[in-house]
Parts: sequence; structure tokens; C-alpha cells
Amino acid sequence: MASTTVISGTAARWNDLATRNQLVGFGDFTLRGAGQVMFQNNPVTGLLFLLGITWGAFAEHLPQVAIGAWLAVIVSSLTAVVLRLDKVSMRSGLYGYNGVLVGCAVPTFLHNDATMWVWVVIGSIASVIVMLAVTNVVEAWGVSALTFPFVLTSWFLLLSAYAFANTPVTGIGPAAFAQQASATAAQANWTISAVLEAIFAGVSQVFLINNAITGIIFVIALVASSSWAGGFALFGSAVALVFTQLVGANGSNVEAGLFAFSAVLTAIALGSVFYEPSWPVLIYTTFGVIFTVIVQAAMDMLLVPLGIPTLTAPFVFATWLFLLPKLDLTRSRRATVTTQAAS
Repeated sequence: MASTTVISGTAARWNDLATRNQLVGFGDFTLRGAGQVMFQNNPVTGLLFLLGITWGAFAEHLPQVAIGAWLAVIVSSLTAVVLRLDKVSMRSGLYGYNGVLVGCAVPTFLHNDATMWVWVVIGSIASVIVMLAVTNVVEAWGVSALTFPFVLTSWFLLLSAYAFANTPVTGIGPAAFAQQASATAAQANWTISAVLEAIFAGVSQVFLINNAITGIIFVIALVASSSWAGGFALFGSAVALVFTQLVGANGSNVEAGLFAFSAVLTAIALGSVFYEPSWPVLIYTTFGVIFTVIVQAAMDMLLVPLGIPTLTAPFVFATWLFLLPKLDLTRSRRATVTTQAAS
């Protein structure tokens, strides 16, 4: 109890300082922007996310991804300030999370040169404008924009790169016709350590990082804000791992977490953000995660001929579809019956 009081007191003092000091305030909602990638309005979570990205990027010898993430979230936040956008949304980091993802994606898939950095800045600014546009559309549906602004912005940037000689594409496989997966490619030698690495890689791939340590840092970052979010992140990755093994997905892709990152976001969204955790919600979330993996596989095949990655589009489409029915899952049937009987 004493430690909780200390943490709450520290958070209150930080929030007060962020309100009174513009520079601290900018740093606060910039970090919150990184945290909002996984729905966490928490500067500590955002800082740990950025540190996890930095660790993983340097471990993979891709420092430009770490630099891109930091640069993009700052540029996105500055864009929101310059455009004088809604202060409540701005202070919650809602204009930064798409930008930080753009900052990870562009250096991952484009050659590291001066033009690529221009693309990062353009994409970071555009992600804020696209966020406003998408939000205005989906508000009529009663759902959130999620990471669709990042997806849409990055797709345009990456597709356009094929048309320009000075923006060579390096991190994406060449455009090709979709092919049936082979039984040989689906085989993988699973040990306990390999399973754990794959589960944490699924979490780290949310930011396009294939690194188990980064995944562990991300889970710690989530738990610092919400233990439910941390738990559902691991749950989503684990369910995706089991399901992809049952259906015979490409083993190397499964090990790298490439079938799990959208499932991780879906699990957090359905299990702990848009619904209150409960047994019915857990069952619903499990189906949502499995469907996300199916959408992931379908979109992988759909986009192979275009030579662009799915990014987090499977999470967006699956989560929208599972939210649009607007089911009342916040309370179990037994709780509802008991309340009605008592009244």
C-alpha cells in the first residue's frame, strides 16, 4: 500500500509539472504517444517502449529504426502543436502513436539514406493529418481509428517508393504471386526457450522489432501501466503461436513473431481496453485473436503481389469487426441474471 501511495504521489507531481511547464508537458505527451501504440496513456510506458525499440534496433544492427522512432514521435507531437489540435487528445498522446510506428516502418523497409529520412518526416506529419481524417470517418461507426492511419500512411509511402529511383526498397520481398505454404516450411523445432522467444518476439514485432529482450521490456512497460494489458499481450502472442502451429504456418515466420504482433494488439484491445476483463470477454478475445491470425495470413497473400507488408492492418480490420457488433460483454450472464433477480 505504501509503495502504491508513493507511485501515485510521484505521478501526481509529474502531471502537475507537465501542466505548468511547457517543455516538460511536450515531453510528457510525446512519451504518451509512444505508449498509446498499445493503448497505454502513460509516459513511463512510452519511455520503456522507446528504450525497448532502441535496444532491439541496435541489437539487429538497424540503429536507423531507433532514431526513426524517436524522431517520428517528436515530429508528430510538434505537428499536433502547430496545428493547434484538441489539447485533451494531444496530452493523451493520441497524435503521436501512429507517427512512432511510421518512424519504425520506413527505416525498416527503405534504404538508409537522406531521402529515407525525408520520408520519415513527411510520414510523421502526414500520420497526424490522416489520423484526423480517419477519425472523422470511423466516428460515425462508433469505433476508434486504431493504427489505421499508420497503416494507410506507410502503405502510400512504401508503394510510392517503387516509383522513385532515389527511394530504394530494401526490407521487403519482391512482388510475387501468392503460393501455397509447403509442409517443409511449416516445420519447426520447438523447445521451451524457443517457445518463449517466439512469444516475446510476437510482442516486440508490434514495433517491427524481432528481439525477445525487447518483447520482455515491452511487457514490463505494459504492466507498469496495466497488468491486464501485459497479460493479454502475452496471451495474444501465445494463442497466435499455438493456432499457427495447428494450421501449419511458415515456421520461421512464426518464430519471428510475424503472425503474432497484430494478435497481440487485438488481445489488448478486446481483452482490456474496449471491454472489461471477464470470462465472456476472454472467450470473445480468444476468437478475436484467432480471427486476426487468419486475417493476417489472408492479407499476407493479398499484398505479396504489391510488394508491401500488412503492417498492423489485420489487427485494425479484425478489431473493428469484433467491436462493431457492439455486444454487451462487460458483465457475465450470471452477473446480469443475479442483478435482475435482486431488483
